[in-house]
Amino acid sequence: MLNKFIALNQETKSRMNSNVISNFSKLNLSIFFLPVALLISVVLFLYFENSLSTEGYIKIQKNIFYFLNSKISQFPHIAYNLTQIGDALIFLSFLTLFILYAPKIWEALITASIVSALFSNVLKILFSIPRPAAAFDNSTFTIIGRALPGHNSLPSGHSITIFTVLTVLLFAVLPKKPNIKFLWYLFIVSIGLILVFTRVGVGAHYPIDVIVGSIIGYISGLIGIFICRKYKICAWVNNIKYYPIFIILFLVCCFVLISKIINENLFIFYISLFSLIISLFKISYVYIKK
Repeated sequence: MLNKFIALNQETKSRMNSNVISNFSKLNLSIFFLPVALLISVVLFLYFENSLSTEGYIKIQKNIFYFLNSKISQFPHIAYNLTQIGDALIFLSFLTLFILYAPKIWEALITASIVSALFSNVLKILFSIPRPAAAFDNSTFTIIGRALPGHNSLPSGHSITIFTVLTVLLFAVLPKKPNIKFLWYLFIVSIGLILVFTRVGVGAHYPIDVIVGSIIGYISGLIGIFICRKYKICAWVNNIKYYPIFIILFLVCCFVLISKIINENLFIFYISLFSLIISLFKISYVYIKK
């Protein structure tokens, strides 16, 4: 029975991983044209509106920020739970089982996450835009959770994380049929936009922050895919002897999530913790029985 389970697990892993590798291999550099064009469009829009300065950037978004914040914040519990998905710990916890069944996804995720972290930190320092809590009277809009009065608004780091992960998933499990492929694109983009605009709803970012963050995240995901396709720097993910690294990491993440639950008790943390525990059990089982 045990041998049958292990054989089935290996067969599933081989099939899923092969599909991911095949999907990644079909991508070419022209896929970067759209996100780069979108970034140029944002810059041109700000330029023609005389809003390339910090003051102009904030002023041009003030009305739409207040409008979106007032609408989205009408669902505070939902918005605050969903916005946590922009935390890499939370989002990646949902995908930990892919380490067993489609490690190529995690090769791309690790690489893409490093790229996105670099983009996020460098651009936040470069632009140094004050967040809404630092630019507006806090009594005039809704802040859900902790107020963030820093000067690191552009781009939204949560948005970068969300679209980095979604981009890897988008192309990893891309359907073959054109009509289903279109629906898959639409679904992923729609989910992504819903998640990133919760950052406006909780009062943490301006709309352009999350739009730019989403584009940067998409680019980061693509770069991660191209790097892991050409270089084998994360090929160790597919090697069972390195599973103890994940086991230790998952245990640490479980303790962090338990701490978050104690402090804020959000439903999304329970889902993330449950996902980690399932993955921890399965990976430990496979490693022990290797």
